[in-house]
Amino acid sequence: MIIHDGFQISSVMIAFVCVGLVLIGGLLVVMRLRHKYHPNLIGALIGAMLCFLLLEALPALT
Repeated sequence: MIIHDGFQISSVMIAFVCVGLVLIGGLLVVMRLRHKYHPNLIGALIGAMLCFLLLEALPALT
């Protein structure tokens, strides 16, 4: 697939973000139900992923 337009790039990025959110959300739900992790630990994992996104991935996109 060849992408030339800015709108196409943003729509593909949004699609990948949605797929990632579903996969990571499912993983966190399974961790909570199967291993009985504390909600604070799951919140810390979400915070760490957001920190990685802001520090590493966002500057690569701009």
